[in-house]
Amino acid sequence: MKNKLAAALLLAACAAFPQTPAALPAFEVATIKPAAPITPQAMMSGKVHIGMKIESGRVDIGFMSLSALIGAAYEVKPYQITGPDWMTSERFDIVAKLPDGATKEQVPDMLKALLAERFKLTVHHEGKDHPVYELVVGKNGSKLKPSPPDVPADPVPPADSKGSSAGFTLGSGNSQMRVVPSPDGKGATTTGGETGKTAVTMGPDGMVHMEIERMTMAKLAETLSGMAGRPVLDKTGLAGNYQVALDLSMQDMMSAARAAGVGGPGMPAPPPADAASDPSGGSAFTSVEKLGLRLEPKKESIDAIVVDHIEKTPTEN
Repeated sequence: MKNKLAAALLLAACAAFPQTPAALPAFEVATIKPAAPITPQAMMSGKVHIGMKIESGRVDIGFMSLSALIGAAYEVKPYQITGPDWMTSERFDIVAKLPDGATKEQVPDMLKALLAERFKLTVHHEGKDHPVYELVVGKNGSKLKPSPPDVPADPVPPADSKGSSAGFTLGSGNSQMRVVPSPDGKGATTTGGETGKTAVTMGPDGMVHMEIERMTMAKLAETLSGMAGRPVLDKTGLAGNYQVALDLSMQDMMSAARAAGVGGPGMPAPPPADAASDPSGGSAFTSVEKLGLRLEPKKESIDAIVVDHIEKTPTEN
């Protein structure tokens, strides 16, 4: 009886005290270095690494901002991260080794541990009312053309038969894409990835025309978020993939690049959340209307990652 009572008291005592949270999985070893600036010459020669690759037990991260790293760690969109403005401009290259038996699904938690250890990152979650746009079908119906059914993801082509290394590769695995500039320097073609072939051409009026082989409405909303100055949420109710054509200004393109963590010094900052309150005022909004869709301004509560503390410089490797 005494033994049972002692055991019960022990269990009650343990329950009364806060438990130490389980430690996050960690990389076996990781090296962090400031990323070198990306030059046009490096892009044309194919010597550019942007984004994250996970292959053969190795995580290779190139030219990613701290904001983008936090997004990858906590699996949130850029607009869900609140912190110092410089988090989008400081860029890093990271090479890390996965422990034996680790899976790529554990990489976000390992990034959390790495950011906490090396950049002293601390965050908290907070629900915030945020101005958004809802992407909806227009009054006269969608004008989108469905993509051909059962189109497999395009493989990323190797260098051409002459061994040219023009262009550069982004991502890894099923999300890998290759970007090849056009010979005249007025456009580029992207192959591979979930959106298939994308042709980009620069018009004489400075507008950028994009023809995307296949795109879900969720992906379109995500793409527009960087241009609209506020989150865009898919409320179309349209399932499947569609062929999408967009005519965009260079301001739209620069804003989207910076929002995606690809921009750099000298590029214009994305517009403030209320800068594009008139959906007819920008090229992205006009392109959406041509698709038989529209953007409706709303307010919605969004779960945000709020950065309480982060260091600009990581601790030594």
